[in-house]
Amino acid sequence: MFSSPRISLRAFAVWRRNFLVWRKLAIPSLLGNLADPMIYLFGLGYGLGGLLPQVAGVSYIAFLAAGTVCSSTMNAASFEALYSAFSRMHVQKTWEAIMNAPVALDDVLAGEWLWAASKATLSGAAILVVIAALGFVASPLALWALPVIFLAGLSFAALGLIVTALAPSYDFFMYYFTLFITPMILLCGVFFPADQLPPLVQSVGAWLPLTHAVALVRPLLSGVVPQDIALHLAALLAVAVAAFWCALGLTRRRLLK
Repeated sequence: MFSSPRISLRAFAVWRRNFLVWRKLAIPSLLGNLADPMIYLFGLGYGLGGLLPQVAGVSYIAFLAAGTVCSSTMNAASFEALYSAFSRMHVQKTWEAIMNAPVALDDVLAGEWLWAASKATLSGAAILVVIAALGFVASPLALWALPVIFLAGLSFAALGLIVTALAPSYDFFMYYFTLFITPMILLCGVFFPADQLPPLVQSVGAWLPLTHAVALVRPLLSGVVPQDIALHLAALLAVAVAAFWCALGLTRRRLLK
């Protein structure tokens, strides 16, 4: 069940199928993805930011803007890989219908993985455009945040697909969000510098994928080349590949047993 993935170009047909379905509701979907992070950005950025001095050398709202891009990417990838993918797999039986064509399960899951990362990239890019228009982007270096966003999307989409492969129902996803996603937002430097946390908690946070995404995106938005680029990229790539491999094995066990 956990043998090497056997992926072909048919995975892009699955990606295209999901894109064509999403395109019918693209504008409401993008607005929905923008609403929650923008509320946090403006509410905390202007409200709490007015009470704070500069954070890490920038205004608090500029500091928060970079974290918002990363957390929004995480949430968009997670929701797509969890709720939407579970609906297609378990409720609507879309995956079974696709596999009646000459498309293997590996291709179906790879297409879902790429689509969730692509949708997360659209969400992150939309927020990036908004904060750039508001003047919170200091340099064209911010454009390099886009491939980082896509890689982060792959990481969180793969993790979400693991949970989808194990979930008996939608209610199961609340455990994942409560025990993993929410703590990551608090531990990985989205709302405040991670070095404000106790050393033990910092050590835990350093292993989480959101930490690596924030460590790359925040300097880029400030016009600074990030430190330890190779380390952070390698960490995100390792999570993406290992988690997808695990998700594929679990999905094979669930659907092909």
